[in-house]
Amino acid sequence: MKDEIFIDSNILIYSVSQNLSKCQTSRELLLKHVDRITVSSQVINEFINVCIKKSILDLSDTFEKSNEFMEIFRFAVITKSDIRLSMDIKKRYKFSYWDSLIIASALENNCSILYSEDMQHSQVIENNLKIINPFEMG
Repeated sequence: MKDEIFIDSNILIYSVSQNLSKCQTSRELLLKHVDRITVSSQVINEFINVCIKKSILDLSDTFEKSNEFMEIFRFAVITKSDIRLSMDIKKRYKFSYWDSLIIASALENNCSILYSEDMQHSQVIENNLKIINPFEMG
């Protein structure tokens, strides 16, 4: 069985960015694993917020891409269980609350890989979830 994958918002943001190297890496990653990827409502909302705030895409393109991501990938809504687990992760691992919520969502959705630029590359959480920074993989 192949590993289930959770994608942090920064990977989605880079996939539409002007940073050619990170854009290419992100797009290749998303295409390669399309059938195994989960994104959460938090991830989509962060994508929308950053794209608008930093003018990465115009409003129409931001919404179009967001809808596309929600249709292409498995979509998980943040639950009470996610929030409770994120509080525990925050206390034990000292991540930011928002990163803790990403981790909790990944764990709650049975993912064993979390692609993110924002957390410690190769760290394993709860003996189950490996954080991978795709830009450090070389």
